Amino acid sequence: MSPTTSPGIAQPDSHILRCRMEAEAAGLERLCRVVRVRGFRIASMAVESSGGHFDIALTLEGARPIAMLQSQLLKLHTVTEVVLGVQQARSVA
Repeated sequence: MSPTTSPGIAQPDSHILRCRMEAEAAGLERLCRVVRVRGFRIASMAVESSGGHFDIALTLEGARPIAMLQSQLLKLHTVTEVVLGVQQARSVA
């Protein structure tokens, strides 16, 4: 155990999500709000616009179940797809 970690405190995991959503005013804001409210922090975000949609790659940090966030994002009316990428445990070196 590293001197900066405390026993019993879960370290956040890093998750990669790829989303596709319809390009709509305030759509990205709603997506970011759901991520925040569900207890995750956006470490990085890349957005590409093509046709009438956005392709979004999110790297998220959080200790909560990522499947819960995935299902909540799919409930947004503009989100058409959410794919979970590789999950990586955060290393403390």
